Amino acid sequence: MSDQLVRFLQQTYQQAGKTRGVIAVSGGIDSAVSLTLLTQALGAGDVYPVFLPYHEQDTTDAKEIAAWNEIPKQNWREINIGSTVDQFQATLLIDAADKIRLGNVMARVRMIAVFDLAKKMAALVCGTENKSEHYLGYFTRYGDGASDVEPLVGLYKTQVRELARKLKIPEKFITQVPSAGLWTGQTDEKELGFTYEDADKVMTQLIDQSKKPDEVTGVDKKIVKQVIDQINRTRFKHVVPYTLE
Repeated sequence: MSDQLVRFLQQTYQQAGKTRGVIAVSGGIDSAVSLTLLTQALGAGDVYPVFLPYHEQDTTDAKEIAAWNEIPKQNWREINIGSTVDQFQATLLIDAADKIRLGNVMARVRMIAVFDLAKKMAALVCGTENKSEHYLGYFTRYGDGASDVEPLVGLYKTQVRELARKLKIPEKFITQVPSAGLWTGQTDEKELGFTYEDADKVMTQLIDQSKKPDEVTGVDKKIVKQVIDQINRTRFKHVVPYTLE
């Protein structure tokens, strides 16, 4: 699988006439795996990892995976989005308690920074979205859902973990609790209300095996309904903007 994804990245960059890749690196498993694949595809010297902390947000893990991939430090970029997000928060009158709106602003500010750097470097932006996040709609439109190329969107979260082990990525990245890092204590699974393991079991049967909801096995029926509701509630993200043809 890793060889196929590396070839996909190489072919995509060649077709676009680009030799450099820019990628936002959070230090989570998805960005760790995407960064590793991109490095294998383009070579460490043509990969530009971007660290985008919000104020005092820790970037230790992000820098660790960049170092593990032997990406030259002169390629590293760190842009603190704190003051920019704060300005948007003040201008748009976003209450601090409105974590979703504020989180969306953070994601979109990061997108601006990454695409601006890509323009400067004549590069393509490599994304980090996986298949689970895609179908669950667990992304910010025009934020972390924006990229030029997505190597992991065909892999469920549990498959990304398997790939990480095959790539021999340090175990700490594989076992850490998934989080978008949008606020203190935030985790994907707490926000979704179910685990990726259960969601992947449900989606594998519904999407890949074309089973009906009542045919799904191995997961509590209540969780099956929650996953389906999440998919249906965010389905619009995959079709907007709506157009009249």
